[in-house]
Amino acid sequence: MSELPRRVEAGLAAIPPSLPLLALRLALAVPFFRSGLTKWDGFLQLSGGARYLFNEEFKLHILGGVYDFPLPIFSAYLSGIAEIVLPILLVLGLGTRFAAFGLLVMTAVIQLTIPDGWANFHLPWAAMALALVVFGGGRLAVDGFLFGHGRVIARQRMKPAA
Repeated sequence: MSELPRRVEAGLAAIPPSLPLLALRLALAVPFFRSGLTKWDGFLQLSGGARYLFNEEFKLHILGGVYDFPLPIFSAYLSGIAEIVLPILLVLGLGTRFAAFGLLVMTAVIQLTIPDGWANFHLPWAAMALALVVFGGGRLAVDGFLFGHGRVIARQRMKPAA
């Protein structure tokens, strides 16, 4: 390998892991938060659109069958609350693994609801959430400051190949 690719690789390897982890937290939080905003007409006032979607439109596609959401209004409230709270936790990096796992579970339910969205939306969301579950929020997260979780990532970094 010539000198230039080695320098480029070394430069890329020097990027602190907390920067891409912050980017992942933001990238995952934005679509869920924006979706959550559409479910509310005020503080804990579920929008008519959310009520309609969960009652009439959203169906679970499981093993070739199509099923109504159980407790659709309760599901709408839970979804709306989770889509606001979990992204805020992600952006702050507070309970990052918990918040990412919650969004990973939501992504699985969304996949069952809208099976055609896997390639463009659900797969990237699941990959981002899984990475955050595994690696945490990094040093640029409240978790990193409070619990020192960011140090775990630093120790796991791989050295560039010789």
